[in-house]
Amino acid sequence: MNAILYLLVVVIWGTTWIAIVMQQGVVPVTVSIFWRFLLSAVAMMVVLRLLGRLRKISLRDHFFCLLQGCCVFGFNFVCFYHAAAWISSGLESVIFSMAVLFNAVNSMIFFRQRPHPHLLPAALAGIVGIVALFWHDVTAASLTPSLLAGIGLSALGTLGFSLGNMISTRHQRHGLEILSTNSYAMLYGALVMGAISLVKGENFMPEISLRYLGSLVYLAIFGSVIAFAAYFTLAGRIGAGQAAYSTLLFPLIALTLSTLFEGYVWHANAVIGLVFILAGNLVMFAKPFSLRRVVARPTSS
Repeated sequence: MNAILYLLVVVIWGTTWIAIVMQQGVVPVTVSIFWRFLLSAVAMMVVLRLLGRLRKISLRDHFFCLLQGCCVFGFNFVCFYHAAAWISSGLESVIFSMAVLFNAVNSMIFFRQRPHPHLLPAALAGIVGIVALFWHDVTAASLTPSLLAGIGLSALGTLGFSLGNMISTRHQRHGLEILSTNSYAMLYGALVMGAISLVKGENFMPEISLRYLGSLVYLAIFGSVIAFAAYFTLAGRIGAGQAAYSTLLFPLIALTLSTLFEGYVWHANAVIGLVFILAGNLVMFAKPFSLRRVVARPTSS
């Protein structure tokens, strides 16, 4: 089951970059994020209500869902969208790959959870691979105020993503149902983005085109409902640090699609990066850690 969740997250989030590019245009960033997560929340709540699985939670839990919505279904995407205007997507991918280390550190801070022994060497191999993969993007960047702003926003967005992971871990440790908390968090994230757009006087009308609306539906249903549910479920099963390792594989999916549809040519540095990333996966999921979560229960005599 863990392997399926892991692959699902990698494949879906590895392809959402295409849809995000299609969202660029006349629609303000906060409005696009508002529509994405409003659609996601409504879809999830309708399905869960029909299945009888939308759980009621306490007022305190709603507060944490609000925080989760701001961290991972709102402000982090504002950071990533705006950072894309100042730095390349490759450099942004390098920064976002730090999520695996952010999660490990935050798990120690908030839950006193020691990272798995394989995490550090695997993360280092993966990050080296990401840097090699986008070496031209990294070396081509000159130190300017706009570059620093883009790096800072990407790092802030990654921190928000990691904090949202911690809140989701908190939900699961309190026995809350992940799909219900995700639904509430997405709704709150959408409402916060909507409130900001309203204060700024933004036009809420989405772009009426197949390109924009098609990408919006893909991001809302696949990139949000399915992928976030799979990711947070995986984080609850194998730990936030190990689950975040999936972020190191997103660029490989993106470059594979670019090879197939855009004629991307693999250079030596890209091949070296691929080798390091795959080696990191072998280290991460080698025994004694595996994609299966084994729960030992004491037996009574």
